[in-house]
Amino acid sequence: MIHRRTLLGVLLSVTAPSLAAAQGAQTAILYKNPQCLCCDAYAMVLQSSGIAVTVKETLALAALKREHGVPEPLQGCHTLLIDGYVVEGHVPVAAVKRLLAERPAIRGISLPGMPAGSPGMDGEKTEPFTVYEIGDGASKVFARE
Repeated sequence: MIHRRTLLGVLLSVTAPSLAAAQGAQTAILYKNPQCLCCDAYAMVLQSSGIAVTVKETLALAALKREHGVPEPLQGCHTLLIDGYVVEGHVPVAAVKRLLAERPAIRGISLPGMPAGSPGMDGEKTEPFTVYEIGDGASKVFARE
């Protein structure tokens, strides 16, 4: 005899992915260097906010960044591809969700470098994070958090 809890667990495991899709859950691919642990921590932050993340390790990050038009000054330690956009570095979740909600005509957004206290990074936040647009021409500020 199957216990109700077991049956409920089976039903949830089968229907949860379709429910997430029906509710507009976002899915993303995060490309990272195999040795980088902060990238895994960033993926967990995104996962906890409702964004399903697949992590792919690669030694070809530079080529991937070039392919997606990320200029050197805006590069971070990992590259996230989500819903037609590139998200570079430890961008706060609120900025990612704003990008997806507003859908501006840009390639994506970036929080360059690896600022302490940013999502997935150790340390304390000492100043507002400046998130930049990745587009054509000069960089513009997308958000300050």
